[in-house]
Amino acid sequence: MRTFVVKALALVSAVFLFAGCTGIPDGVTPVNNFDVTKYQGTWYEVARLDHSFERGMDQVTANYQLNDDGDVVVTNRGFKVDDNGWEEAIGKAKFVDATDEGYLKVSFFGPFYGSYIVFDLDHEDYQYSFVSGPNLSYLWLLSRTKTVDPKVMESFIKQAKAIGFDTQELIMVNQ
Repeated sequence: MRTFVVKALALVSAVFLFAGCTGIPDGVTPVNNFDVTKYQGTWYEVARLDHSFERGMDQVTANYQLNDDGDVVVTNRGFKVDDNGWEEAIGKAKFVDATDEGYLKVSFFGPFYGSYIVFDLDHEDYQYSFVSGPNLSYLWLLSRTKTVDPKVMESFIKQAKAIGFDTQELIMVNQ
């Protein structure tokens, strides 16, 4: 678990220093009518762009829980295949602007935050979410289930590609 946290801290530090903490990539627009109470709970990582803090991980989940103060506790967990063990990182998220906009900043240590931008969402049932970070190197498809309908995957890839994400580099996460 310690290795995961150290790698996450190092990578997030580099991102903040070189890419800006809470910026939004060109072409990415946060969803409106975002309801954090519906967003709470466990999400499965279905697809992602690779980063050192998740490299070699399967069974990745993210859990979001709203605090009384309006902040969100974020618990990321994954199985590190090479180490044959689970790793976990706990952080917090805060809204950048309005609480009904899918634009948050997340921190896993100290005062440093990175963007967490929900740019598409199943508004009706909150069953899938397309998420970007502060630049086009950060992209995730999250789902309430371990797999998604092929139409959701097709929409994710189409939107991500149109924005400028390198969809050829997507990793389909083993759940």
